[in-house]
Amino acid sequence: MIFFRNRMIEKSREPFHVIIKPTGPVCNLVCKYCYYLDKKSLYPDKKSFRMSAHTLEEITKQYIHSQPEGIQEIQFAWQGGEPTLLGVDFFKKAVALQKKYAPKEVKISNTFQTNGILLNDKWGRFFHDESFLVGISIDGPEDLHNRFRYNSRGEGSFKQVMKGLEILKKNDVEFNTLTVVNSVNGNKPRQVYDFLKEIGSTFFQFIPIVERSDSGAITKETVGPRQWGRFLQTVFDCWLSSDIGHIFIQRFDVCLGLYMGLPSSLCVFSETCGRAAALEHNGDLYSCDHFVFKENYLGNIKKQSLASLMDSPQQKKFGNDKKAALPKKCRQCHYLSLCNGGCPANRFIKKTGEKYSLNYLCEGYKLFFRHSLPYFRAMAQSLAYGSLAKDYKMFLDSKKAPGRNTNTKT
Repeated sequence: MIFFRNRMIEKSREPFHVIIKPTGPVCNLVCKYCYYLDKKSLYPDKKSFRMSAHTLEEITKQYIHSQPEGIQEIQFAWQGGEPTLLGVDFFKKAVALQKKYAPKEVKISNTFQTNGILLNDKWGRFFHDESFLVGISIDGPEDLHNRFRYNSRGEGSFKQVMKGLEILKKNDVEFNTLTVVNSVNGNKPRQVYDFLKEIGSTFFQFIPIVERSDSGAITKETVGPRQWGRFLQTVFDCWLSSDIGHIFIQRFDVCLGLYMGLPSSLCVFSETCGRAAALEHNGDLYSCDHFVFKENYLGNIKKQSLASLMDSPQQKKFGNDKKAALPKKCRQCHYLSLCNGGCPANRFIKKTGEKYSLNYLCEGYKLFFRHSLPYFRAMAQSLAYGSLAKDYKMFLDSKKAPGRNTNTKT
């Protein structure tokens, strides 16, 4: 029996996920588009952002035992800032605590997002031995990656990242790549796609960067709506031509699942949200990784139970507001069931006659959905008939499929 403040740990009503940031916003890079570096301002008197042993044990214990009955796997997601700044021994302790508190029938898994700069063989052996899935942040070939991802001296990080990636390969660590799509590499989708294949990645994540200045103006690093749509279109065409079943792209996997009637595994496309919170280094819990603001502060897990914070009226309202605050244009949209208005963090476009704001990336998503819809439908049919997704052509209505330009200049 596990107790929290002298009482048994209560369980949440539904499964939930927590992104754990054991170094808070501290990082060894100063990426130009990073939205998290300025979170230091939430802790103006803080000198150290290292998660304490007590906080680590508290989140481990509560995260495991607050999940509802019957859950079979619990995933710990480590992000930052840059989590490798804590050293390997911190995460050895984390794994030991997971083994201490996890019931025998529950599988514990770990994901770890890193810029790769501090990786060495000690890290590689640890990740391999403990079966970590490691995400490497890389924005494409050297000229594209170094445009915005550099250190405090203004030096590009590409060569160091590639050394880190080789460490993972050498130690047979499972990895995927996370590429931030910005105003520069957003014009080079084919170049980015080919590069990711070349370095041996088989699972791609593409994250559109949407940032605004204090005045509300779009930053120069932000990807444009149509630029984002065209990027997805070209990447989709590259994937469709030869890589279905060999390369896995997170957003495409989610879209295919939606066409098959499955719920979205990505909060961006879910009808509601609020079940993926962010935990800061000191135990502070926030509604979402993209909403680490004072108004989205839920409480501290050392003072209130994790389950009570996740099931609180404040968090429930936060999650339901995604659907409740949909603009009329979204409710009438042909693609509503696919995007559900997108991430609330990007809903700031005001339109006359609309009470609620539209998603900044709306136009881009429409371009992509319109382009890919016939193919995803055909793939879904193929799978339903027991065939493979790559056999989609048997079920494709060529009259409804848009022409694909595989020679698009990028």
